[in-house]
Amino acid sequence: MATRQLHRLTALKIGKLDVPGHYPDGGNLYFQISQTGSRSWIFKFTLRGRSREMGLGPLASVSLAAARAEASKCRDLLRDGVDPIEARKAKQRQRMLELSGPRLFKAAAADYIAKHRAGWKNKKHAQQWTNTIATYAGPILGDQDVRDVDTAMILQVLQPIWIKKRETAFRLRGRLECILDAEKALGHREGENPARWRGHLDKLLPKQNRR
Repeated sequence: MATRQLHRLTALKIGKLDVPGHYPDGGNLYFQISQTGSRSWIFKFTLRGRSREMGLGPLASVSLAAARAEASKCRDLLRDGVDPIEARKAKQRQRMLELSGPRLFKAAAADYIAKHRAGWKNKKHAQQWTNTIATYAGPILGDQDVRDVDTAMILQVLQPIWIKKRETAFRLRGRLECILDAEKALGHREGENPARWRGHLDKLLPKQNRR
């Protein structure tokens, strides 16, 4: 990634440009004039063999100095092997999570059951979901924000019944995994599912005796 010949553009030069195209400032930063005449900043880069373009905003709201500062941050991310576009998306998701307020697990569980109730074979199945989650998970997870639910909490729910109530514990684990997967899909949490079995809880919980 070449960063030589930085700061090729000036505010005066930008003001005189009117032909559609990409004008390099150096360090992967380009001033873009579209065919419709809109003027904006573009950061071009290649990471792991993939070429990408990242919009940094229109000239009307992002000055030359601000665009250079943002491009510098992007170059720092690239040096660490981080895709600036994905990093920005992650930051935006985190901001949305912070603005949305807490999403309590008990509300997430209730929503999941309500959405899937129609697809289950009978009313008894939905009642079993409600009862097992309320009885065993509710006291520990119920008032937790779904983004804060971690492996330690899941183990706290499952360990007391893992051997004594094998079938109930096994089904409960699957239900917790489904709920947390749904919450991630909805953008309410990030990261790996702490209730997943293969390669995770199967290493932390004892083997169940199926006799």
